[in-house]
Amino acid sequence: MKPLIGRDTRLCMSLSARPGNFGTRFHNRLYELTGLDFVYKSFSTSDLDAAIGGIRALGIRGCAISMPFKEAVIPLLDGLASTASAIDSVNTIVNEDGVLTGHNTDYGAVVDLVADLDRAMPFVVQGSGGMAKAVAAALSDSGFRDGTIVARNERAGRALADLYGYRWAAVAEGEVPLLVNVTPLGMTGADAEALAFPAAMIAGCAVAFDVVQYPIETPFLRAAAAAGKRCITGVDVATLQAVQQFVLYTGVTPDAAQVADAGAWARANS
Repeated sequence: MKPLIGRDTRLCMSLSARPGNFGTRFHNRLYELTGLDFVYKSFSTSDLDAAIGGIRALGIRGCAISMPFKEAVIPLLDGLASTASAIDSVNTIVNEDGVLTGHNTDYGAVVDLVADLDRAMPFVVQGSGGMAKAVAAALSDSGFRDGTIVARNERAGRALADLYGYRWAAVAEGEVPLLVNVTPLGMTGADAEALAFPAAMIAGCAVAFDVVQYPIETPFLRAAAAAGKRCITGVDVATLQAVQQFVLYTGVTPDAAQVADAGAWARANS
């Protein structure tokens, strides 16, 4: 049974430009199921320096980092674990007595989600930010060689493509089996109804992969599902990477039943 919140309760949090409820619900449900004296809360900020200083000063145990802070946060930390230093992108901060270390659990989640796909499958990754780096690294390390990075920012797009031996393009086009969206297209707000890829590309793909967590079913994934394509969702990524975060924060590894329960609870209540 989870203890009542009190002075010894440990706080974990997330920082995002557009906070959602999935991670908050998932972590808090796992704390309940494992009986841990933790609580999790999501935040946004317009002052990243002050927010990270608050993590250190208040003894906040861990913090998930989402767009657009995954690269900007790096100079504010004391060090990087190998998962983050390899791709210069952080999605998780662990606080050990005031020493803040950046990790990246997105990478491992993507590796797991593409494990059963054909490595010869050409792909397009749309985006060039911190999450796009994790996706590109995961695909490269998994053996995917025929790839294109699509980014309006040519400098960032080319740099990411060159890092892994992929191509760069300013726009997505052609018939490509694996489409991966790593942009805000399809999220709530101004981009809520935007298709991440042209309708013809979606109709011609085999697998549609969207890292957007909220809404769970983006316009891109709705169109892909309607066309009978295999879909990998942002919630799939969020669940796998959140389990790794949970272990980093608490030192406790939840069992499969607890993870399934927390995932179902978070999806139903987000």
